Amino acid sequence: MPDIAVIIVTWNSSAEIAACITAAQTIPGAEIVVVDNASVDATASVAASAGVSVIANSINAGFAAAVNQGVRATNAPLILLLNPDACYQTGINYLVEALNDPDVAAAGGMTLDASAQPQTGFMARNLPPPKTLVFEVLGLNRLFSANSINRHYRCLDLDLRAASVVEQPAAAFFMFRRTVWHHLGGLDEGFWPIWFEDVDFCARLKAAGWKVVFQPLSVAKHTGGHSIHGLPMEVREKYWYGSLLRYAAKHYPLAGFSGVCWAVAAGSIVRAIRGLPQHGFKAIVVYAGVFRQAVRCWLGAGFGRGRGRRADMPS
Repeated sequence: MPDIAVIIVTWNSSAEIAACITAAQTIPGAEIVVVDNASVDATASVAASAGVSVIANSINAGFAAAVNQGVRATNAPLILLLNPDACYQTGINYLVEALNDPDVAAAGGMTLDASAQPQTGFMARNLPPPKTLVFEVLGLNRLFSANSINRHYRCLDLDLRAASVVEQPAAAFFMFRRTVWHHLGGLDEGFWPIWFEDVDFCARLKAAGWKVVFQPLSVAKHTGGHSIHGLPMEVREKYWYGSLLRYAAKHYPLAGFSGVCWAVAAGSIVRAIRGLPQHGFKAIVVYAGVFRQAVRCWLGAGFGRGRGRRADMPS
């Protein structure tokens, strides 16, 4: 039985998947499973030609569901999530060593951009409390990136020379033990199709009393966002805000959750106005939809009608 199963979830990733698999095949004894979410390009056939296991979904099951499929398809005790646009470089043994500590449930490695620079602010973060998401959706972290809330959230003061306990490594290069995945019931498939399922998983790890480690000696190159860039603006915003609101409904007390909902609503008005020069009336339509998402989420979940259930989340 392999000690490590590498799970790669793909969606229209034909340009990236071959290099990702080739790099992953340098991990000694690793089993590689590609779960393809109904790509319309040649992703599945490219992956199959590389000699790895491929699960080809007929519909887009979402990232969380695809990860769970991949984990169930293998018996390996250690699971490495690897984005199709991430190429493993070195140091897998350091992630494995981190997980030898029974108090550590998961570990993430360093990701490098195309210029071989660490992706600071992405590869390791802390879990976002309500005030952090308020700052995010109002654009304050982008406008004033040096503020203390943003620095803490994005671990901008992290020592990249040593392993550290963090709360949320990037799912692009992220290892966890099968036993903790099973204990938590897997990733929450209600986060569909993408975003915040990894944040939720790490939040549940922390709530269960486990630690998560960032290990900079484990390295992967990561370009990022190849699938997201192909989404139309209206779809991208609907999915991102929908998953953000689901996370807030699931993890925050009523006051914090309500604050996030109304920050999303207020921020959508600002974004609609700012988007007019580039997108015209489409910006009004898109962010009116986001505004409605926030209000509906607050009304449906905020007054106790099934908080955190997918049926009450924006669709």
